[in-house]
Amino acid sequence: MTSAHMLRNHVTSEAHGSDQARGPTITARLDDGPLQGMRIEAEVIEGRPPSTVDLPADDSSTYRYCLAEWAQSGPSATYTFLYRV
Repeated sequence: MTSAHMLRNHVTSEAHGSDQARGPTITARLDDGPLQGMRIEAEVIEGRPPSTVDLPADDSSTYRYCLAEWAQSGPSATYTFLYRV
C-alpha cells in the first residue's frame, strides 16, 4: 500500500469514524513541507474544502497543513505546511 493511499484512508476514516458512505470530497494538493507533492482525498465541509488537514508522520506525530488561499474552487485545493503537532 502506498503512502498516499494510507494517508487518504487515514484522512477519510478519521473524518467518519468508520467506513460509512462518504460525502463529497476534494483532492488536497500538498504544496510544500515534509509531504510536498502528495495528493490526498479530503471530505468537503459545509460545501468548502477543510481549512486544515492533519496527516500522520512516520514518528507517530502529525503534520498539519492549511489552505494556501481561502478562495479556491473546483475539485481540488492547494495546502501549505503549518507545523508538526
